[in-house]
Amino acid sequence: MIENLGHALRRLRESRHISLKTLAEQTSFSASFLSQVENGQASPSISSMERIATALGVTLGQFFQHAEASHGSVIHRGDRARLNLDWSLAEIESAGALDRGSQLYAFLVKLKVGGLSGKHARPSPNDEFAFVNYGEVILTLGEKDHLLEAGDSAAIPAGVNRRWRNESQESVQILIVSAKPHV
Repeated sequence: MIENLGHALRRLRESRHISLKTLAEQTSFSASFLSQVENGQASPSISSMERIATALGVTLGQFFQHAEASHGSVIHRGDRARLNLDWSLAEIESAGALDRGSQLYAFLVKLKVGGLSGKHARPSPNDEFAFVNYGEVILTLGEKDHLLEAGDSAAIPAGVNRRWRNESQESVQILIVSAKPHV
């Protein structure tokens, strides 16, 4: 199921009774830009989507509407909810959560050739564990670049600047498990 990014954003924003103006103030984006995203006229980067999700009080993965049951669930490959982020040359797929209130969420990031999570490294809003399923990708942590290949992994604490970019000649897929940090 391909989820329209704009509809998902509008649904989350309206369910929280947040105006475009308020969301703009919380994210440092213009209300005009956010409106364009909601109407499918603009495509934000992955890091921009994380800023929007954080302002809405959700994880990036919670943009998906899978209602996983607390007793467990199975999501077949063809049934995963997907968001296309044209600016990032990326697709994000829901890999599941324990239930709607879970602090743990898994998603797949597919970066096409030249894809990147954002123009600059930005802090992770959640603790993350990342595993490269296939391809090779450059992960910037703080100021240092790390080349990760299929089978490599990374643990990224909340607040650490990070950026993903695919400078290879093939697509890359990364499984990311995100967890809100203990406060």
